[in-house]
Amino acid sequence: MLQTTMVLLETLRLYGPALFMQRKPAIDITVGATKLPKDVAVVIPIPIMHREKEVWGDDVGEFNPLRFENGVTRAGKVPHAMLAFSMGPRSCIGQNFAMIEAKSTLALMLQKFSFTLSPDYVHAPADVFTLKPKFGLPVIMRLLDICS
Repeated sequence: MLQTTMVLLETLRLYGPALFMQRKPAIDITVGATKLPKDVAVVIPIPIMHREKEVWGDDVGEFNPLRFENGVTRAGKVPHAMLAFSMGPRSCIGQNFAMIEAKSTLALMLQKFSFTLSPDYVHAPADVFTLKPKFGLPVIMRLLDICS
């Protein structure tokens, strides 16, 4: 199950559904050279954060589930780099359920079917509130011969 978890996390890093999250500082703070007053809206662009070379390394654009082999907090160069479900006290309350549901669905589907990308597939992620394939995701689905 660890490999499935790593594949799902890497998929969420590269193609997570949320494009941004918003936070407000509880007090006036300074981040680097930037002063942020209390209650100002700070928008965090998740896809940009998930593709930062300084955080994820030179292979940031590659699908590499092994980056999660030591857990989510050790996948990047900073512990809170993975933002698919946010982090800390405001993290997604449903993240455990979502991961269990995704693993269960994958297990059921992969027991009975094989999937291959259609030759017509064009890789073009589109961000319209959530990230999705611009031209859909045509796949060739084949029933596995599970009787033998």
